[in-house]
Amino acid sequence: MGFLSRIRRLMSGQPELSGGIAILAPVSGTIVPIEKVPDVVFAEKIVGDGIAIQPEGEFILSPIEGTIGKIFETNHAFSIESAQGLELFVHFGVGTVELRGNGFKRLVEEGQQVKAGERILAFDLEFLQGQVDSLLTPVVLANMEDIKGLDKSPEGFVVAGKDTIFTVQLS
Repeated sequence: MGFLSRIRRLMSGQPELSGGIAILAPVSGTIVPIEKVPDVVFAEKIVGDGIAIQPEGEFILSPIEGTIGKIFETNHAFSIESAQGLELFVHFGVGTVELRGNGFKRLVEEGQQVKAGERILAFDLEFLQGQVDSLLTPVVLANMEDIKGLDKSPEGFVVAGKDTIFTVQLS
């Protein structure tokens, strides 16, 4: 967990967790290795490690219970932090920022507490297809320096809000 997360947890008296924390699929679709995302920032894990999903459906859900950090003005990406200090970043597609919000709708606000599986953003998949470089949706753990391990699910189809895409081992 990040430095500020550690301080918040210490001050709130939250106990240290043992075991793993499951991260749910924020969108239904097929798991793809993060290294295959056609954007160097994700493929080379500059933002952090995780997986990508070739999306289906119409909603992006919260992968964990936590507080929404930043929602991009274009409504194609958001960050969320769990009470345990996990900092996740969900980014729909590659080149979606160029659409200036077209094809996306915000369903929650920054600073809002959400439950795992709660709807965060809506998207129009039919509109987005062919408009951008890729629809691959990276789900990235941004504070890897504070994580002991990341157990990724094998490639296959996942259901948003139900299936685990990776498990985080806290240090």
